[in-house]
Amino acid sequence: MSRKGNPYDNAMAENFFSILKTECIYRRKPAIFSESNEMIGRYIHFYNHERIQLKIGETPLARRLST
Repeated sequence: MSRKGNPYDNAMAENFFSILKTECIYRRKPAIFSESNEMIGRYIHFYNHERIQLKIGETPLARRLST
């Protein structure tokens, strides 16, 4: 953990949650908790295994397996 006032350690987490809200939550607002829980689980799987990231041009799983 970084010292107080240094946001560098949570930048990746904040970026992920921003993308999650933009691509998943705001597009289809869940009516009940179990629906949102399932929707977030599916999105996390999609984010890690299927979604092509523009910076690297491939999925995160493919990137991890190639190195």
